[in-house]
Amino acid sequence: MIDLAHLEKYRENNRLEAKRAQGGLPRSIWETYSAFANSFGGLILLGVIETENKTLASVPLRDPEELVRQFWQIVNDPARVSANILRSTDVWVDESGGNRIVIIHVPRADRHNRPVYLGTDPFSGAYRRGGEGDYHCSAEEVRAMMRDQADLPRDLAPLEGLDQNALCPAAVTRYRARLLRCRPGHVWGELSDAGLLLRLGALTRTQNGALYPTAAGLLLLGEAWAIRSVWPHFRLSYREQLQPGLACRLRSDGTGWNGALFDFYFAAAHRICADPRLPGPADHPVQLAVREALANALIHADYQDPRGLTIEKRSHQLYITNPGCFRVEPSSALAGGISDARNPGLSELFRLVGVGQRAGSGLPQIQAVWRLQGWEEPSIREDMRPGATCLRLTFAPRPALPPRPAASGSQALLEYLTDQVSASPAQLAGALRLSSRQVCRMLARLAAIGAVEPAGAGSWRLKQ
Repeated sequence: MIDLAHLEKYRENNRLEAKRAQGGLPRSIWETYSAFANSFGGLILLGVIETENKTLASVPLRDPEELVRQFWQIVNDPARVSANILRSTDVWVDESGGNRIVIIHVPRADRHNRPVYLGTDPFSGAYRRGGEGDYHCSAEEVRAMMRDQADLPRDLAPLEGLDQNALCPAAVTRYRARLLRCRPGHVWGELSDAGLLLRLGALTRTQNGALYPTAAGLLLLGEAWAIRSVWPHFRLSYREQLQPGLACRLRSDGTGWNGALFDFYFAAAHRICADPRLPGPADHPVQLAVREALANALIHADYQDPRGLTIEKRSHQLYITNPGCFRVEPSSALAGGISDARNPGLSELFRLVGVGQRAGSGLPQIQAVWRLQGWEEPSIREDMRPGATCLRLTFAPRPALPPRPAASGSQALLEYLTDQVSASPAQLAGALRLSSRQVCRMLARLAAIGAVEPAGAGSWRLKQ
């Protein structure tokens, strides 16, 4: 958590908010509650001020227990707050600097509860955290969170305004060929195109007997015009800087291909894996990890988001950015073993042709491969505004950097974990310009005082 004996070491940030609260429970506390719940979670400190030099200090509260009572009364009122996501142990009174203060731990809300909002209208009452302040969510941010609430696979829904002609015959032929290479002799190989697509879930038959493409089928194998009729902002973009002034581009609105995910995946994977810095052959762990990263982005993207999916290759780095935030805790995604695909139908269609086969293992496997290569740790960043997830892969060792003075290390480490949610010792060493040994010692000290905890897969996070 934080060291209450030394509040002066801390500043407000995207997971820490101080409120004086000497005049009673501040109204702004609810905006911060909503913002933390809809973002990364965080701590609200009542009876704490931000001083002129931006550090924190406690102030006396008249009746901390009364503030706690009022807080619970309001947070449990559905007319005031849409959801109480707290446990009884998340609110307590403690001492700091000779004063008794109230500490409220707000976790990141489960996707089924997001958006957490004030009042009865999510479009006017939902907030998120940006830097050290709360901001009102845009209508698109609210709609994106509401889309993620559903458990039913949205990408298997029939698109009744279209028919089988919305699927590209050439792409279907390529998919069939790939399927039979991966699964020779499979009984589906004898089916007609319509029969195969029905078995795959790319087409569905309604009660009246009509055939309609599913969202997953259209995204993977559809014609560009049909995809844009459903997702007007649909955009896939690959850009590779070959040399100054010369770039290779692949866009879903370009010419020469149908613009759907199946062809885009193999075209982009071919370009990326052709880099001479990547060891071969095609089944080398690095090449498999790169393809896994690309598949993860396509499977987890929110295609109703207007920003589109982008891949940018610059020299020895690859940036894969897909619209949509994590549907599970980022630390759980990094630890692996938990899969909550935004597009499960699409995931299954890819899996059948040998793409993205190990659900929930992608990120940990990529990290493990990079460590074996001795390359700079992969970096994954979740941006709330706009809602997007960006993975950076570096095909080179971490550069040696001069060490930072050790005296500032602990605070810098806590600030980094506040911003990045979780990180491995290697990532912390690179960001803080410290040796791995220094970082491990620092983590041990901070864990001993309850400031940090393991997050799985060798990563660390702030104590929940």
